[in-house]
Amino acid sequence: MKFQVLSIIGHAPHPLTGELPSPADRLTQVVEVGVAAEELGYDAYAVGERHAGAFLSSSPTVVLGALAARTSRIRLLTGVTVVAILDPVRVAEDYATLDQLSHGRIELVVGKGAEAGHFDLFGLDEARQWELQKEKYELLRRLWTEEGVDWEGEFRPALKGVTTVPRPYAGLPRIWHGSATSLNSPELAAKHGDPLFTANAIQPRAAYAKLIDHYRERFAAYGHDPADAHVAAGSGGLLIADTHERAVARYRDLYEAKVAQTFKPHLAGKAGYNTPFRTIEDAIADGPQLIGSPQQIIDKILGYHEVYRHDLQSVTVDGFGQGTSEQIETLQRFAEEIAPVVRAEAPSTLWE
Repeated sequence: MKFQVLSIIGHAPHPLTGELPSPADRLTQVVEVGVAAEELGYDAYAVGERHAGAFLSSSPTVVLGALAARTSRIRLLTGVTVVAILDPVRVAEDYATLDQLSHGRIELVVGKGAEAGHFDLFGLDEARQWELQKEKYELLRRLWTEEGVDWEGEFRPALKGVTTVPRPYAGLPRIWHGSATSLNSPELAAKHGDPLFTANAIQPRAAYAKLIDHYRERFAAYGHDPADAHVAAGSGGLLIADTHERAVARYRDLYEAKVAQTFKPHLAGKAGYNTPFRTIEDAIADGPQLIGSPQQIIDKILGYHEVYRHDLQSVTVDGFGQGTSEQIETLQRFAEEIAPVVRAEAPSTLWE
């Protein structure tokens, strides 16, 4: 299995202390943790994109550019590129530039985004989100694989003989499809033979398994080799302690305060927005969160792998307001005590 570190660059007060770093310090932290992730042997580092809420990830291309300049090996992903609200021409230009700067280390994870407010912000109809997603993704794909593109659609002016520059570093970068609640993204990924990145962050395992099963079934139905159906999975946060008991004692207040802080009452009952795992015991037992002893976390990842058969596991270490040193310490412990066991038990040919 491969391992990725993801930050959606949350910028909310610490759920217990109320402390809030400056935007400059928070963005610097993201870059420093990305540099450390490469040094610790992680395979990828991903930056999210949010245009509403308590986040600083409205310009992931800028952050990834800073990471490209400070790293040389680690793959740089998005999580997700909200292609449904963006101009595909601009997406093609920006990320091809990053691909050139990083010598081919850029991969996109495209999606409609997890914050409903961004459709209003960009003057778009949220009810058309899936039509927006499909049309804009398929145009982006053409812009990266063809020159002299003639195109006409519904959501942007027509194109005549367009070749975006720069071109990608070495052909079409891998494009994953982010999937959290709907079968639309797995369907689009399967149609084009692309990999699927399931959020695996809030809902029970069976909800994400349904999306992955649909993807694998449709991938084969579209005539693609099932061996090429790569899947990645997120997690709802990483907190490591020596034992289960220490994890509960150390992180209970932090975890449960964060759940309360992020609860969205106007979206109560809508899948994918509020975690049902409101106590730390529930999160450890049944949630996607990676909380507990190293062996508990190994067992949980391998348990998910039995169901998902995923190639890439994403972890997040800044979701609860941790400082830079604590984030890097957590990543180091995961890299030394957990990752080697999981890599051996669940080998993957992704990126090989």
